[in-house]
Amino acid sequence: MSTAHFTPAGLTAAVDDFLFVLTAERGYSAHTVRAYRTDLTQLAAFATARQSDGTVDITLELLREWLWVATQAGLARATVARRSASARSFTAWLSRTVTDTADEGARLRSPKPARTLPRVINRGQMQELLAALEARAADGNAIALRDLAIVEILYASGLRVSELVGLNVSAVDLDRLTVRVTGKGAKERVVPFGVPAHRAIVSYLRDGRPHLVAGVPVSPHNVMTVPEYPGADALLLGTRGQRLGVRGVYRLVAALLGDIPGNGPAGPHALRHTAATHLLDGGADLRAVQELLGHVSLGTTQIYTHVSAERLKQSYRLAHPRA
Repeated sequence: MSTAHFTPAGLTAAVDDFLFVLTAERGYSAHTVRAYRTDLTQLAAFATARQSDGTVDITLELLREWLWVATQAGLARATVARRSASARSFTAWLSRTVTDTADEGARLRSPKPARTLPRVINRGQMQELLAALEARAADGNAIALRDLAIVEILYASGLRVSELVGLNVSAVDLDRLTVRVTGKGAKERVVPFGVPAHRAIVSYLRDGRPHLVAGVPVSPHNVMTVPEYPGADALLLGTRGQRLGVRGVYRLVAALLGDIPGNGPAGPHALRHTAATHLLDGGADLRAVQELLGHVSLGTTQIYTHVSAERLKQSYRLAHPRA
């Protein structure tokens, strides 16, 4: 069995080089590269702790032990599976570009992630949620107008939260009711939104964003124009005029969904799941939903057909006298 030998410093440098390749050559998103960095930094530390005579041996046995230790520590199967995928990508790159030896990770296997159905908010709950946001925004408060626009866009277009916060004003076409999105792998797609989302965006751009540009989210009578500021191009702004971050959207959505019954995480992705499921419930074509969500594989989108089927079963059990 061939072995790749690195000093601890050399292994760390190899990880850094690999991450640079993921960013500069393969165009991976910052979020994906962070996940690789986390996994491979932990692998390097694990290997360093088990080195002999000043070298680190990246072998299939070491990789299997690394995953076994993670499993014994109680890590979720999805996390262990991701670590395995990160290691395989890394060792394949090492084999091709650094060591010129057999790929030690090629035979590495990992547990399949548990297949759990995503959380979906039903239509009645979504209507109540949006009605509450509209009531908050009725007095023209800049933050309330922004929050309504956020939820309307997420629900109407099924965007990932990273795609949402990355939107610029120029990406929104109010005439065609579409938004140009940069998704995973720096791939662009054009996604439609509906009339309610259009109204929310227009109200926010007209009556809310100017206050946030100035960093003064107060009444509609105090509007200032600042020509240059940190969030100059950003569609969604924080209270200081900067581009709104992922954490801000998570806090907002988690607070909104916290009191709604249901299992699963109460974050922005729940609204993406909800949008996809409601589209399929309404008769949308699976491939159209795939395009809307920006999924590379149709298999990823098919999880929502299972959600729809489970919802149908639940309705049947509740409604049918012979269920």
